[in-house]
Amino acid sequence: MDIPLVLAWVREIAAAVEQQEARLTELDSAIGDGDHGSNLRRGFTAVLAALDTLDEPASVGAVLTRTGSTLISKVGGASGPLYGSAFRAMGAALPGETADPAEFAAALAAGLAAIRKLGAAEPGDKTVVDAWTPALAAFERTADTGLAAAAGSAAEAAAQGVLDTVPLQARKGRASYLGPRSVGHPDPGAASTELIFRALATALGRLKPSG
Repeated sequence: MDIPLVLAWVREIAAAVEQQEARLTELDSAIGDGDHGSNLRRGFTAVLAALDTLDEPASVGAVLTRTGSTLISKVGGASGPLYGSAFRAMGAALPGETADPAEFAAALAAGLAAIRKLGAAEPGDKTVVDAWTPALAAFERTADTGLAAAAGSAAEAAAQGVLDTVPLQARKGRASYLGPRSVGHPDPGAASTELIFRALATALGRLKPSG
């Protein structure tokens, strides 16, 4: 992982969010406030603008920290603080110009820890955690095969994590107010987490990292 690659990753996330805004909104309309897609699109549009003003970032972490800080300041609802805290935690864990797969796995773990601390969510609560947790596990399990393979495995695990939220009853967030009526719907936060990991795999497929 290097600076051009992490920039490409964030841009891929922004593109995926824009493309999937309607789907994320539809998912959130079923069990939430119906603004997940529009909030994330607004947030990552602001992130792209913020990164354009970041002259020659000194580290991988600087890119992720700017991304997280922008999401926290620009995105309403729960997704801004949750994803913003995750990206800031990843940024703090990656102070160098490059990161190897093990270092990047540790950063992903720091991101998940930040999400769980802020949202007080556990696996099975029907949240972002239900996609990020299996994605992290898959990345860690395959990290020794290289960043690209690990990212692909993580994306597939996140996708399965989204499917696994369908039969769950939400215990956190707006969806928890619905009780049993939240059963039968994918969690929109898990779905956007899949986009984040899928974007990483896409970016890695397009750019060869130096570390």
